[in-house]
Amino acid sequence: MTAPAPALRTGSAAGRGTLLAAILASGMVFLDSTVVNVALPRLGAELDATVAGLQWTVNGYLLMLAAFVLLGGALGDRFGRRRVFLLGVVWFAVASVLCGLAQDTGWLVAARFLQGAGGALLTPGSLSVLQASFHPDDRGRAIGTWSGLSGVSTALGPLLGGWLIDTLSWRWIFFVNLPLAVGVVLAALRWVPESRDEEVSRTGGGRRRFDVAGALLGALALGGITYALIDAPAPGASPAVLVAAVLGVAAVVVFVLVERRRGDTAMLPTGLFSSRLFSVLNVFTVVVYAALGGFTFFLAVYLQNVVGWSALLTGLATVPMTVLLLVGSPRAGALSARIGPRLPLTVGPVVAAVGLLLLRRVGPGASYWVDVLPGVALFGAGLTLVVAPLTTSVLGAVSDRFAGVASGFNNAASRAGGLLAVAALPLLVGLSGTGYEQKGALADAYRGALAWCAGLLLAGAVLAAVLIHRPRGEGRAPS
Repeated sequence: MTAPAPALRTGSAAGRGTLLAAILASGMVFLDSTVVNVALPRLGAELDATVAGLQWTVNGYLLMLAAFVLLGGALGDRFGRRRVFLLGVVWFAVASVLCGLAQDTGWLVAARFLQGAGGALLTPGSLSVLQASFHPDDRGRAIGTWSGLSGVSTALGPLLGGWLIDTLSWRWIFFVNLPLAVGVVLAALRWVPESRDEEVSRTGGGRRRFDVAGALLGALALGGITYALIDAPAPGASPAVLVAAVLGVAAVVVFVLVERRRGDTAMLPTGLFSSRLFSVLNVFTVVVYAALGGFTFFLAVYLQNVVGWSALLTGLATVPMTVLLLVGSPRAGALSARIGPRLPLTVGPVVAAVGLLLLRRVGPGASYWVDVLPGVALFGAGLTLVVAPLTTSVLGAVSDRFAGVASGFNNAASRAGGLLAVAALPLLVGLSGTGYEQKGALADAYRGALAWCAGLLLAGAVLAAVLIHRPRGEGRAPS
């Protein structure tokens, strides 16, 4: 049972304030998932980074989000969703300052790990607060609005980042989080109601223990596999890489066994996967967000180092995605509520894949209107059909008392998808060392990477068409 909380309405001051806090906070996390991509060429040159250094700059952040966002959801359910949410916001802001002050790649990567840990605390809270606080009649609208505007920050990141990089320095892409964090804290203290899973809180000191082992095993699994993919040399794997790969795979197996043994007391109760819809939606999430992560990693570097655009122009290239997400996500959420998630989640990836195939043709001297805009617009339209229906469907597939855990796991799945894509794609397309500074090598890698990403999207479309259906009462995970 969940602690009673005010049934907020979207038209009330408290409802709008709660939405504002959730959107700004998740916006910081989503923005920092993409804004760094635009800065990679500039910070790579200033800090003398290799391709592996750039990968870790992105993946250090994603690794902590993917590994510990489950822990953040469980902490919120147990100790109070608003309390843990606020802790994450402050942590994230402090880590952002450390990122902006970095003097070498090692410092920056370490700070990005810390930033990801803060994001893991606040990300599930931003969504579970909405799920627990809003009236059932307004919950879908609130989540749809959150999905759309939070998704906008993902697309807006490259534009804002490009302006800051060209005008000031790449360091300001991190310092900009400070005023956003202040706004979140003030809004949350004023309007966000506290909520928690009272059953977890009552049994937390006795039968149910904090699942540190599960969190550490998840981190070890993702960390080992990521290290093996990023540091694998071209001719063959070194002993350290092989050991990391074995440890990562072994940690996956042990993680599943540990969580299954704990049952409903686990950080990730395996009973959630009795809902086939929940399971399939999370596999779909990994596949689609892998394509998104790989695409955004390569596009920003390619447009600057091969096409010759500035950081600001590179950011401007993705503005159509921002507009489409802003306008279309609430409508896509409403459409999914009427007809079910299957059609949007099937059509969306196909449209996005067509956009990526068009973008493979972009080369030096490319015209934005003729060569870039059509592909970006199609990719954005496809993403718009996916984001809100996916989020709403994941939460609708489980009991309300598992809102924090479910949103945490789905966030982990999306981050893991992007993490694995950024780790694996350079290896698959033969990009290493300082190859990102060489136009010929980067151009070949870019075209190969976008082909892989389009293939992932089409695989997601097939998955949705075959296995995703409108949820029924018996399809929800047991409470």
